[in-house]
Amino acid sequence: MQSDMQTLINEQFPNHLLKADVNGSSVVFHSHNGVMLWVEAITNHVMRFRYSAKGYFSPDFSYAMAKDHRSGFAYFKVEELDSYYELRTPKLSCRVQKIDLKVSLYNEEGKLLNEDEKGFHWEEDSQRGDNIVKMSKRSINGEHYFGLGDKPSNLNLRDHRFQNWGTDEYGFAKDADPLYRNIPFYYGLHKEGCYGVFFDNSYRTFFDFASERKNVTSFWAEGGEINYYFIAGSSLMNIAQRYARLTGKPEMPPKWSLGYHQCKWSYSSEEEVMEIAHKLRELKIPADAIYLDIDYMDGFRCFTWNKENFPDPKGMVQRLKDMGFKTVAIIDPGIKIDMDYSVCKEGFEKNYFCKHADGPLYKGKVWPGDCYFPDFTNPEVREWWSGLFKELIEDIGLAGVWNDMNEPAIMDVPTKTFPLDIRHNYDGNYCSHRKAHNVYGMQMSRATYKGVKKFAFPNRPFIITRSTYAGGQRYSSVWTGDNIATWEHLWVANVQCQRLSISGFSFVGTDIGGFTEHPTMELYVRWMQLAVFHPLMRTHSSGDHGDQEPWSFGEEGTDLVRKAIELRYQLLPYHYTNFYQYSRDGKPMIRPLSFYDHQDPQTWYRQDEFVFGDHILVCPVLEPDRQGRRMYLPKGHWYDFHTKELVEGGKEIYIETSLEEIPMMVKAGAIIPMIPVEQHVSNSYSELELHVYRGEESVESLLYDDAGDGYNHNQGYFLNRNFTVLPSDAKYRITQHQEGRMPSSVKEVTLVYHGFKSLPKVVELDSDPFEVTIQEEKNGSFSFKVAEDFKQITLRWG
Repeated sequence: MQSDMQTLINEQFPNHLLKADVNGSSVVFHSHNGVMLWVEAITNHVMRFRYSAKGYFSPDFSYAMAKDHRSGFAYFKVEELDSYYELRTPKLSCRVQKIDLKVSLYNEEGKLLNEDEKGFHWEEDSQRGDNIVKMSKRSINGEHYFGLGDKPSNLNLRDHRFQNWGTDEYGFAKDADPLYRNIPFYYGLHKEGCYGVFFDNSYRTFFDFASERKNVTSFWAEGGEINYYFIAGSSLMNIAQRYARLTGKPEMPPKWSLGYHQCKWSYSSEEEVMEIAHKLRELKIPADAIYLDIDYMDGFRCFTWNKENFPDPKGMVQRLKDMGFKTVAIIDPGIKIDMDYSVCKEGFEKNYFCKHADGPLYKGKVWPGDCYFPDFTNPEVREWWSGLFKELIEDIGLAGVWNDMNEPAIMDVPTKTFPLDIRHNYDGNYCSHRKAHNVYGMQMSRATYKGVKKFAFPNRPFIITRSTYAGGQRYSSVWTGDNIATWEHLWVANVQCQRLSISGFSFVGTDIGGFTEHPTMELYVRWMQLAVFHPLMRTHSSGDHGDQEPWSFGEEGTDLVRKAIELRYQLLPYHYTNFYQYSRDGKPMIRPLSFYDHQDPQTWYRQDEFVFGDHILVCPVLEPDRQGRRMYLPKGHWYDFHTKELVEGGKEIYIETSLEEIPMMVKAGAIIPMIPVEQHVSNSYSELELHVYRGEESVESLLYDDAGDGYNHNQGYFLNRNFTVLPSDAKYRITQHQEGRMPSSVKEVTLVYHGFKSLPKVVELDSDPFEVTIQEEKNGSFSFKVAEDFKQITLRWG
């Protein structure tokens, strides 16, 4: 921001209202000095605000928004009063002051959620010929802030300042900013309520959360418009789901993608790849995917193979498939300048590469040397790029694609990226790189997704990307980038994945153990335990400092890592159900404690613990030589997953844990599905355990399944089990409601009960007495088998 004196001279503000034009669900306000404010009701809970100081609005175009983000509202009323206009939906009201167009927003109870401080203002940028556009809002006493994507700092954003400008930051430090992804969305939380703000502007954007001025939060951009969506909700979870409705939700992934993935820079020959595969199977370490980094290519030329080191790629991929492995290969945006290379020649001839403002093609240096770069903001280029995957996917048989270096990253230049004068199509909204930079990686992953989806059909696509923008979750998973093998980076990994999850990107993971440098055995084990609860579970390392496969830390380390990965596979039905809730409802898969109970002030600054799905609380060990740690339990009752001990929540406790285990708790009343360990994901399972944790209140649990691949689930070919527990003093009842057309592959399930002081005297199946053989388990638990399609199981003690 400018100095105070410069600000007084340069900043300009709207003055008093000239007129207001009401048109259906929107109002355009005009000030006497030409400022325009367009307020639009998107849904009952969401309003959009656009400001222009130019006397007109640019074409309304966004890469972030889902096609169906407008879902309607019951009514939209506009009322003129003496000093302001009031705009109301059933859940949200907005007041626009006539004197200066400042806005204040209230929930349905009339409580103030958010109000402008300076409000909209701007500063002319004569050097660029554009305006720096700004918005300042009052920070309510005790207000806290969350979101903003992959920032590697405290989960609570208050008292910090950030920027969004996709940047390749090798070995990034804690608190480094900016990083790879650009997600201009945040939550506000205070005593009167909570809300979300999505600032949909793809220029370099900035956010100040009461850092410069303690009572002010502001956001601004180096061009474009102040264009933001205000989202109201009764909880942070409500807001997360409404943001997902705005920017889109992903399709269900192939089930195998939720297994363990093994990657390294680089498995540089077919022989080495097969050695890795055989070792994983020999040591019975479950795994589903092996990755190929840039060394599989011919001179780092995308869509080619190094035929010396990979003489039979199709045969290799098939042999891996026969062993239960999927193959994922990297593709970068840099296309080596070589007119004997068909991709370069075709892109050149069709004018698909990025250019300078005065016409010449842009040339930048990355792994192949001098490269051209496709303009992925051009729909014709995206269509061409999608078609390039035919051989890799349809012919060779790759199951997924990994997009890297797409910030875009350029070597040997101080800015690390394209010059700002590079021109882009931007889907017909022609612009410079200043506007297109933050969406470049997203549009690359979009084109990749389309190609993989087309050529993998009838299977589902799997994409992983490093750089993206809000809404990019529709196309790809993400990982957090080039981290370091340190305990501090284990802490960072935990926070980044929580933050990305609540910013719309739940399909997220980290380079387990660190990409650069080399972890100790203890650090690698603790990182692997954390990654059990990251939807993308992938080891990836540079290999410069030693091997980083699961067996690289001796026999003890191998056993501990295997145990962690086996837990992941046992919990696969829970993971898949969690993803279904993310895909269907927009629920973040990884949830900070504040998203579990935002009314508990103790959760506002907690960042180690998180809730995974509806019912599992995880608190990773983040320091060396620890045999236990303190953790905060939200209100309610919780069971220690390992000991089955019942603990009352609403307080901090000390939990002992060995290196073999990650501290984790299960909500009382929950039902957790588990299956036997598999060496790779099978799309159906014949054995199923339902772990029932006794509670005093009615709790619902969900178990979703489908074919694990393909698209028949969209035509009702799935099986959704809804369980409800109904406890009382003398009995404990579970009801099950099934929906969907897919028959179950499980013939009978094992019900495992935890937390009961004695065995039941009577078991009833669908209200009739049921003769069962009850097996007593350790820790006071017991189990018995029952038909998978039961409607009601009742245990009686009286």
